[in-house]
Amino acid sequence: MMELLAPAGDFKKLKTAIHFGADAVYASGNNYGLRKGAKNFSDDGLKEAVDYCHSKDKKFYVTCNIVAHNSDFEGLDKYLKFLDDIGVDAVIVSDPGIICFCRDILKHTEIHLSTQANATNKYTVKFWAECGVKRVVLARELSVAEIKEISEFVPNVELEAFVHGAMCVSHSGRCLLSNFLTHRDGNRGDCVQACRWEYAIHEVNNDKRQLFLSEDERGSYILNSKDLNMLANIKDLIDAGVTSFKIEGRMKSQYYVGTVINAYRKGLDAFLQKGQNSVPKYLLDELNKIAHRDYTTGFYYGDSDNISYENNQTAGEYEFMAEVIDYDDTKGGIWIEQRNRFAVCDSLEILSASDDLLNKIIKIEIMENVDGELVEDAKLVQQKLFIKTEYHLSKRDILRKKVVKC
Repeated sequence: MMELLAPAGDFKKLKTAIHFGADAVYASGNNYGLRKGAKNFSDDGLKEAVDYCHSKDKKFYVTCNIVAHNSDFEGLDKYLKFLDDIGVDAVIVSDPGIICFCRDILKHTEIHLSTQANATNKYTVKFWAECGVKRVVLARELSVAEIKEISEFVPNVELEAFVHGAMCVSHSGRCLLSNFLTHRDGNRGDCVQACRWEYAIHEVNNDKRQLFLSEDERGSYILNSKDLNMLANIKDLIDAGVTSFKIEGRMKSQYYVGTVINAYRKGLDAFLQKGQNSVPKYLLDELNKIAHRDYTTGFYYGDSDNISYENNQTAGEYEFMAEVIDYDDTKGGIWIEQRNRFAVCDSLEILSASDDLLNKIIKIEIMENVDGELVEDAKLVQQKLFIKTEYHLSKRDILRKKVVKC
């Protein structure tokens, strides 16, 4: 079965991902994960998240993928038993020591090998399978052809691959730059993303080494990768044997998660359910509506020259205006929670899991607050408002507005 796997930096993003079509989500507790900057989940939050996913017939995976030191093993056995007891579907692990603990402690929870373990060949995948690993999250440096060869060599091992999101200049994320510059270790969840900073090259007269790069008014971005985008090429990964398609982005916004998951859900369904030969253009266009760097297909086609980037992230074509709370049959419209400023007479576009509603336009004509008072300008953060519309939107659908460029 094909799986669309979404990031869940917090509970709201988790619910957004499920609403827009994710089959599973991955998240972290307060320890052992590689995204300390995300809100992450407390122990109570993890149990609530697992229960919510299972109530929707979805899966919940927990990252335990730090590069572990001796001190990290204190309390690990209790934490793993807790994850097993609450029904976590899998733990995502890179460290062999932690994997040994998982094998001894986990009774129901699967072990998935993190991309941090750098599995780049079929013999490595076979080795980890023999160690009890159910699924391997492949290194991002593999080509489609290499993945196909791995799949044919170890057909009983599930293969997961990243299809969208930020790329790292280091090998599958194993980077020391953040630790070297700021003493915040990216391999222990505390990366400052120093590869995104601007850098300058200074001439050294007695050094003949040269690096050619372009520069704008902000500097040069010699370590800053483009963003991965495989939506147009998703069938190649299906044919290669990938069964789980992973979206990067536990630090990204709720709007980002909803937009990307919706596009990939519909794109995968175009192949798997409708038998289409390509992803419709309107879905490819969806991925330009979020903040992103220029897109790349990464290493999948054996050409890494298109990965480097000489600029910073660009804003998306649309802004997140509001999240739908409910549809009001009595009043004939929707209740929303405001996110950014908009006003009467503005036209807002619908982001919905429904094919019939996606990209429909609502022109704001009547807007009221919870007291029934007319509102002309929605400028209060997270204000709850009623908007009259014929469209029967669902809870967690999103309204967005096209950015007007001066």
